[in-house]
Amino acid sequence: MTSLVHAFDAREGGAFRISLTYDAPTETGKTSANTDTYHGRFTQLVPNEQVIEVLEFETADPEMRGEMTVTYTLMDADGGTDVLAVHDNLPPGLSPVDNETGWRMALGNLARFVEANAQR
Repeated sequence: MTSLVHAFDAREGGAFRISLTYDAPTETGKTSANTDTYHGRFTQLVPNEQVIEVLEFETADPEMRGEMTVTYTLMDADGGTDVLAVHDNLPPGLSPVDNETGWRMALGNLARFVEANAQR
């Protein structure tokens, strides 16, 4: 998967728009066969502690529409940082299990990236 950041204003009230494109069309994309595009805004930013964002997929599918809230909480963890991402108000067409699996994979990739670059 690759991502394209169309807009990203990292401040409270700031907006963002991002597209995630799967390497192969799977017909699981929310915006097109292989792309999820979403937009949103930051509602709370507490440095080194918490980020709260409200976002919505750009889709014609009514089962994937509606604003959801994601709260990221950062916690000190034995020389690093743990990230807890809580998702509220998932659209009815988005499987909570699939959402959790995707986020675990994304956070695992982020951890590997950060740890590899910290050793440089």
